[in-house]
Amino acid sequence: MLEKLFQLSAAGSNVRKELVAGATTFLTMAYIIFVNPAMLADAGMDYNAVFVATCVAAAIGCFIMGFWANLPVALAPGMGLNAFFTYGVVLGMGYTWQAALGAVFLSGLLFIALSLFKVREWIINAIPATLKKAIAAGIGAFLALIALKNAGIIVDNPATLVGLGDLTELSPALAILGFFLIIMFVQRNVPGAVMLAIMLVTIAGLVAGDVTFNGIASAPPSLAPTFMQMDLATAFDLAMISVVFAFLFVDLFDTSGTLIAVTQRAGLTTPQGEVPRLGRALLADSTASVAGAALGTSTTTSYIESASGVAAGGRTGLTAVTVGVLFLLAIFFAPLAGMIPAYATAGAIFYVSVLMMFTLKEVDWDDLTEAAPVAVVLLMTPLTFSIAHGITLGFITYAGAKLLAGKHRDVSVGVFVIAALLLLKVIFVD
Repeated sequence: MLEKLFQLSAAGSNVRKELVAGATTFLTMAYIIFVNPAMLADAGMDYNAVFVATCVAAAIGCFIMGFWANLPVALAPGMGLNAFFTYGVVLGMGYTWQAALGAVFLSGLLFIALSLFKVREWIINAIPATLKKAIAAGIGAFLALIALKNAGIIVDNPATLVGLGDLTELSPALAILGFFLIIMFVQRNVPGAVMLAIMLVTIAGLVAGDVTFNGIASAPPSLAPTFMQMDLATAFDLAMISVVFAFLFVDLFDTSGTLIAVTQRAGLTTPQGEVPRLGRALLADSTASVAGAALGTSTTTSYIESASGVAAGGRTGLTAVTVGVLFLLAIFFAPLAGMIPAYATAGAIFYVSVLMMFTLKEVDWDDLTEAAPVAVVLLMTPLTFSIAHGITLGFITYAGAKLLAGKHRDVSVGVFVIAALLLLKVIFVD
């Protein structure tokens, strides 16, 4: 049955390889089980309900990707977008978490429409590669600021806006320890490096008397506090356009880049470099986002950590299905997830931010019309505490710089249209 479903032999794989690959991918991305509920809880959402929603949304995405697209790519609520959800939309812009879920739901529906009507290729091709790299790096800087703030490493300072916290206190010290543990484990190729570091820091907090042991396993918590709580009416407000735009485009860029990278690593791309069954893969991603919003979590997206499973031999959708099953089993470990303190996940968030900075090496820093927009997105995303503002200002800067430098022919009409609309929004809406 598995051979018929996933065409294992044709892919040069077998059941054992796929199961090992799935377990490997799960271990590298399981940190999201602890990080996502903690981050969305800051928005006022029920921690335990979000924990269940995170696991179920991830499982749904993995199952669709595995059974329908037959690709070894796992999905879960995305880092960066969950931060934007909490600190940008809810705490920053003042919307309710129900309205933010409505925006995620709406962006997922738009993503489905773009996939069905083949508009996604036009959008992906219209957005300059420079801005895609800038957005990834900007989200990385945004995550870094959040991690440092949550750990107490960066604190409020009335004289200088921000300042350095007391690194000898328990929270900053253990967060720093967690980050260095991740570096050590990753460089030594220790399986489940990030999750292992989170658990060790939690144990250290337990020994220090800062963490209370609540058990390891239990019946799954209720999903009721977040299930079908989207506020779609507010999501259609004019002021929410940039929020929906940010959710949609970041997910679109992130998913496309991840699919290309993982399938290339697996040797599954066509001779022309195309991703097999790309339409199905994008629909799996967008459908999972819609389902996740209904369950009560931020945007669900494809994970680059899937490359670890590919490196372990994963070549078919059975790898993704295995990850989905493990996410469902994780629901029974809610007490363990509830013990994880913020400083234990801060190191993991900062680690992810480091990974997202790699795109900066590909920027042409000698061309000011390329470098300036990147710098604007990189700096303004964390400093305005908003991915949407970072993207908006980056688009406007890119189009303006190219136009003023006489390089407008290098820019597609689509970019100028988007930049003009965003400029009008800044003037008349923000």
